[in-house]
Amino acid sequence: MLIETEYDRRAAVRYALNWAFARNPRFYDFQDIGGDCTNYVSQCLYAGCGVMNYTPETGWYYINSNNRAPAWTGVNFFREFLINNLGTGVYGEEAPYSELRRGDVIQLVNPAGRFYHTLFISEIFGPDPRQIFVCAHSINARNRRLSTYNYADAVGFHIIGARKNTDF
Repeated sequence: MLIETEYDRRAAVRYALNWAFARNPRFYDFQDIGGDCTNYVSQCLYAGCGVMNYTPETGWYYINSNNRAPAWTGVNFFREFLINNLGTGVYGEEAPYSELRRGDVIQLVNPAGRFYHTLFISEIFGPDPRQIFVCAHSINARNRRLSTYNYADAVGFHIIGARKNTDF
């Protein structure tokens, strides 16, 4: 049976700030093979919920660099998992800036409409991009203003919560 479990925003933000300029040795650094941004944000979210989704192909999990879900490291797979997840792990919804909070996620979109970068919200003072601060990998950032990025669009995702399975 699935039950709601806490998404600890403070723990997720603490993790993001701690590892913004470093790499946790428990996770592979994908920087040189496509980028590490979504891997890093997945780690942050996992630090806040402690639950992975081991569903083959459509889950969200990391065992090692060769045994992980596409959603753990892929920008588009991550977004699809986050907004469509009905199983274990974190889940969320697309949200306007005014509904975003610390511990939520933003993905950048290029002029062709392609999502290409995942960012973790570390601080937010209001709905203006100049008031949203993020942490990221690929181009390492710790409390960087969202407004300093060059993008055609930015889509926010509010983390609603997480679920865990009690059937063991």
